Amino acid sequence: MMRKIFSLLLLCLIFGKPASAQNKPSTGTYIRDSILLKTRDGASVTVIVARKKGATQKLPTIFQFTIYARRTDTLKIQEAADRGYIGVMAYSRGKWNSAGDILAYETDGRDAYDVIDWISKQPWSDGRVGMYGGSYNGFTQWAATKKLHPALKTIVPSAAVAPGLDVPMTNNVQMSFVFSWTYYIANNKFLDEKDYNGPQWNQLYWNWYNQGLPYHSLDSLTGRGTNTMFQHWVTHPAYDKYWQDMIPYKSDFAHINIPILSTTGYYDGGQIGGMYYYRELAKYNPKADQYVLIGPYGHFGSQSHPDTVYNGYRIDDAARINIHEIIYQWFDYIFKNKPKPAILKNRFNFEVMGSNQWQHVPSLKQMSNDTLKFYLNNNHLAAIKPKKQTSMPQKIDFANRNDISSYYFENQLIYDSINTSGLVFKSDVLTKPLTISGAFSGLLKTIINKKDMDYHVVLFEQMPDGKYFFLSYFMGRASYATSTEKRRLLTPGKTETIPFSNTYITARRLNKGSRIVIVLNVNKSPFEQINYGTGKPVSDESIKDAKIPLHIKWLNSSYINIPVLK
Repeated sequence: MMRKIFSLLLLCLIFGKPASAQNKPSTGTYIRDSILLKTRDGASVTVIVARKKGATQKLPTIFQFTIYARRTDTLKIQEAADRGYIGVMAYSRGKWNSAGDILAYETDGRDAYDVIDWISKQPWSDGRVGMYGGSYNGFTQWAATKKLHPALKTIVPSAAVAPGLDVPMTNNVQMSFVFSWTYYIANNKFLDEKDYNGPQWNQLYWNWYNQGLPYHSLDSLTGRGTNTMFQHWVTHPAYDKYWQDMIPYKSDFAHINIPILSTTGYYDGGQIGGMYYYRELAKYNPKADQYVLIGPYGHFGSQSHPDTVYNGYRIDDAARINIHEIIYQWFDYIFKNKPKPAILKNRFNFEVMGSNQWQHVPSLKQMSNDTLKFYLNNNHLAAIKPKKQTSMPQKIDFANRNDISSYYFENQLIYDSINTSGLVFKSDVLTKPLTISGAFSGLLKTIINKKDMDYHVVLFEQMPDGKYFFLSYFMGRASYATSTEKRRLLTPGKTETIPFSNTYITARRLNKGSRIVIVLNVNKSPFEQINYGTGKPVSDESIKDAKIPLHIKWLNSSYINIPVLK
């Protein structure tokens, strides 16, 4: 089962399929150019351009910057030309015709700036540039705003990843699916589909898991030599300057003063990144002109055309919108003085699963107007704080490789039962409908016998028929609970307070007769780092550090906060 889960996780979180797959077919004839553009530091990037033949006026440019080099990209830039713009696509260093090593994320922001500068000086440009695209292409838009070029007038990032925050690690836990992706994008000048889709990656992760090797040794199992990208990542387990230099950081956001439309989904692996950008921009520039569109979409659907049925769940009819068309309506609003997309009735726009209705509020904070607090008390989500402190024991034997425990449940949304070795807590039966809306959070009180652990908290609805509907989750490292930038080890035998908040936003109407369910467990699987709790760098730990099992006491003063909309 977990082998299948891995494949789906890989697809949902990082693999961006061409957004043009369902777009309008290109029409007419075009003037197409391919340029090898020299950057300020002497490197080069490939740039391709499409203009409608016969067009004489200067026009705005719709621009994407990507590491996903595909020959079909000409269709995307031709579509922009068909819609009355100049279409431009540029690529990370080492892709298409450019020379140099392919290193994801590291130079894309600076190079995108140079491409925008070049566009603004071309005779066909009216000096205005807009960017769009999803996943990696969403990241490059935000990277381009770290030093904002005056010609960049708007961005429309979809499912935008944030390096160091949601990929290749989330809340400081590195995930293995991104490892195979490095070969997919770096094996050649385009993309190595055959290698990427081969069975060797699952086999490699299971071999690593069963042998109990250090995480940093993954590339040694391939027989392909050192993986430079991967080694860069594992040597930066904190959100340090290496990651901070890639995208806007803190006060960088104060200078971002262009209109922004972000699209994402409740089940989009890039949502954590997208909401990081949203929150930081709102924090450092409260007057920022930003809009959000979010619904019951996965990584692909939130970029273009949502699936009618997502992982077994038929989305509401109201949620079946053409996001790609909305993106171009946004460009027409910005560049051609046309009406704003009708669905953007307020700054933060979200569809409530099960209600078949959109809600429109001024900000993320207004997604909810109340909070329910539940204490984790002996398998019960208790609405009242327990009078007597007790604890729930748990033992994790990292030396035993006959079982696994993973945070990932998104391979389907509806389950007959929950298969977990963790602790399960259920609320009382709801006596009336309840709308959960926003990002749940919590605070764990625990005593462990080690210096660290990686854990997950998963939120479900148990529906009146007894089945479970997957809503959201948190997965992270306890030693980074108060800061992703600085590790603070736990003290064995001491009561520790571990807050968590960086969860996935969701919105769903729960029916009368449902229950709220929480699963709490420790990570132990082939698909992410294994934290043995020694306090050493986690990537250096191995099964040799598993002689003593992890013993946990979860105190019943632990609680979760559920945001609700009344």
